[in-house]
Amino acid sequence: MLKKLILVLFVLAPLGMFAQDKFAYVNAEEVFSKMPEMKDVESQILAKREQIKKTADGIQAEYNALIEKFKQTDSTQLSEAIILDRQKQVGDLESRYETYLRSSQEELEKLQMSLITPLQDKLRKAIKDVGDENGYTYIFNSAALLHFGSNAVDAAPKVKAKLGITN
Repeated sequence: MLKKLILVLFVLAPLGMFAQDKFAYVNAEEVFSKMPEMKDVESQILAKREQIKKTADGIQAEYNALIEKFKQTDSTQLSEAIILDRQKQVGDLESRYETYLRSSQEELEKLQMSLITPLQDKLRKAIKDVGDENGYTYIFNSAALLHFGSNAVDAAPKVKAKLGITN
């Protein structure tokens, strides 16, 4: 009988401690999108994308001009060496275009990471600070929750205030 009582206490004791925890939730994606720094990040990324597109369009125009130039000449009067040289020119330009697109995409991804990572860290710190200041045991991302009870606190206003977001 005593063993059963001790077993029941061990099973119920954690439930009692769990009931004393304070829970909060925040929609981290929504708060992140409203951070004041996001406008600058978005404009830098947009400027980089436009720069990449402009250069890619230039290479594409060069390719089209080269193809058009080759079409205008009578290929029946060209030597095999000239035809091979033209094919090499076209192949080199195609390769340059593909390499540029690939390296530009990598460069854009690195830029995004370098701009967004500090903001993500800032958001995490703000959420942690709000949790520590208000005694929350857990702050969940509400985007991942299917249900939260009426005793769970929406920490978003406090996190927004910590980040300087007014709406």
